[in-house]
Amino acid sequence: MALIGTLREKMTKWVVGFVAIAILSFILNDLFGNGPRSVFGGSDEEVAEIAGTSISREQYQAFIQERENNYIMSFGRQPGEKERPTLQNQAWELMIVEHAIKPQFEKAGVKVTADEVWDMVQGKNVDENVKQSFTDSAGNFDRKKVVQYINNFNSPAPVGNQQMLAQWQEGKYRWTLFQKELGLGRERIKYENLLIKTNYVTEAEAERDYHLQNDVAEVKYLYVPFYAISDSLVKPTDSQLRDYYNENKEKYKAKEARNLSYVTFPVVASPADSSQLKDEAVKIASDFKTVTEDSVFAVSNTEGSNAYTKYTIATLPTTLSADKSALQPGNVIGPFLDGGNYKIIKVVKIGSDTTYAAKASHILIRWENETPEGKKAAKEKAKKILSDIKGGASFADKAREFGTDGTSSKGGDLGWFTSGQMVKPFQKAVFDATRTGLLNDVVETQYGYHIIEVTNVKDNTNYTVATVELAITPSDDTQNAAFLRAQTFAADLSGVDAFKEKAAKEAVAVQEANELGTAERRIGSLGEARQLVTWLYRDGKIGKVSDVFDLEDNYVVAIMTGETKEGYKSFDKVKEEITPIVKNTMKGEKIIEKLNAQKGTLEEIAKAFGNDASVNSSSDLKLNSNTLPSVGLDARAVGVAFSLENGKRSKAFAGENGVLIIESQNKTTAASIGDYTMFKNQLLQGLNGKSNTGITQAIKEVSKIEDKRYKFF
Repeated sequence: MALIGTLREKMTKWVVGFVAIAILSFILNDLFGNGPRSVFGGSDEEVAEIAGTSISREQYQAFIQERENNYIMSFGRQPGEKERPTLQNQAWELMIVEHAIKPQFEKAGVKVTADEVWDMVQGKNVDENVKQSFTDSAGNFDRKKVVQYINNFNSPAPVGNQQMLAQWQEGKYRWTLFQKELGLGRERIKYENLLIKTNYVTEAEAERDYHLQNDVAEVKYLYVPFYAISDSLVKPTDSQLRDYYNENKEKYKAKEARNLSYVTFPVVASPADSSQLKDEAVKIASDFKTVTEDSVFAVSNTEGSNAYTKYTIATLPTTLSADKSALQPGNVIGPFLDGGNYKIIKVVKIGSDTTYAAKASHILIRWENETPEGKKAAKEKAKKILSDIKGGASFADKAREFGTDGTSSKGGDLGWFTSGQMVKPFQKAVFDATRTGLLNDVVETQYGYHIIEVTNVKDNTNYTVATVELAITPSDDTQNAAFLRAQTFAADLSGVDAFKEKAAKEAVAVQEANELGTAERRIGSLGEARQLVTWLYRDGKIGKVSDVFDLEDNYVVAIMTGETKEGYKSFDKVKEEITPIVKNTMKGEKIIEKLNAQKGTLEEIAKAFGNDASVNSSSDLKLNSNTLPSVGLDARAVGVAFSLENGKRSKAFAGENGVLIIESQNKTTAASIGDYTMFKNQLLQGLNGKSNTGITQAIKEVSKIEDKRYKFF
């Protein structure tokens, strides 16, 4: 049974990460089998439609429960609020696998037999995970251990010992799951290979790629950016904007999205809440003085994580190190405020540590070279600085002026350090000091000469401290008052204008959250706000005000302000986005007209145009670069450059960022090499990579997946 622990360790990452692998690598997976699931006929319980199959809320919840069960088995605890969204998404992807992707295997006739699974477990082609889980003392795969392990689960379950029975059941479950996933993984590889092996790159394609990478053009070009024409000189009409929109409509496809505005009513502890908590803290401090079981008392009363801690002189919190006279066994310090908490600290005992610590500042003067002369100059400089400090100069100021290491900006402060952290000459000088202050002479180390000020002599004292920490939180009365304010705001309110007017009247800031999709979980400063998105899609209508939502430390009231239907964005929604594009087209026409009126060399044309025109050159332009120096990304410009014959000049044309005239200086076509296998393989490798990631996405797209989870989750 010892191997169960090994397999558990191997399988934890494998099982928990399996869904992510399935998404990326197309592993078809149903981790917990295909038990019967009831289907609600009513649309109110439908969370999705996948490849024509209606998915009920109960079915989805069952998948989620399976993922949560697996999480509990892997980590030994219930998933928290942070983990649940991930498990829900894993469950969603698994449903897509079962209803959309797995049927494609069946259509293609792809199967993995029991013999193939056996071969991956103990045959000639053993899976790497199996090899790593069953090894001998030398680290080599031991087939006998696999057989022994499997036979253990073919035997009757152990009786009389509940712990052994639980381990046996867990091990059998994991092994069954592991074998199933091996089969599914092999099934996935077979299916992928059916598609990927159809990829082919022709000799002509390989030769073209060779020339894309190796043909070189030398060009000179005149460039005028669009901003050379002021925006005020071009004013596109609605008709021109609509023409562009109609011609480029495919660029403005949109998924369903909704907009909302919201106001927050923070739930913040009041002065009365703080005062009440302080009274409680005073009572705890009084009791703390008389208890004998300090650790038990601290643990039972604190809301913090460090109820019982041992500190050295170097690790003491500032609140304790500031007044060392208070560090006496049995002494209770506080209550005092520390951030948003009241703290009460009791010094339990004082002892001695095996390691010493000291605190010092230094100024390091390095020598310029290792020669006796270089070292002598550095030492004289260090001694001069030491003399100035003895004469009254500020140590910190001198460190900032002359220090040559990272501490100079901090006035030379090294902080606390323990024995062994510093080079021996430096440590000895500091640890031998019997009082604080400036050392009388400079200290030489391998790094240079040090001027040292000891700020705390060596000390090996340790302090055992019990701490009670009480967070200042809003009382029920404070929370109720904030909720009542939010509820009053939302009462009898409808319409976006009325919402904003009331917010202005009550001096409440209105915040916007636009283009929220159905899967959104976080909203602006609110952070996790899934319930607000669920309301937006389940009950929201433009102008409708929500109920009060309790989100972390805020009560929130929202209103739906707009929506985008799936399909094409409307002209009005993209008008602002289109306007600068159309303006650039109009600017380009004006620039081209002005350039066409000029004659002469590129330099002469640029001079006639004005300061915004420049002439640039490139001596190693390649077709696969798609960029021009000083112009930026502009595939058309690169194409024009390679289309020109040597010595020819293009007409003025509009590119991505401005207008260009290109003059070909020389074009060198790479010599034929006869064998283009390397380029063919490169193209094929890229094509196969795209296929690996594209197969799943392609199946999803044709499966007409309609996600309605927002109604419930």
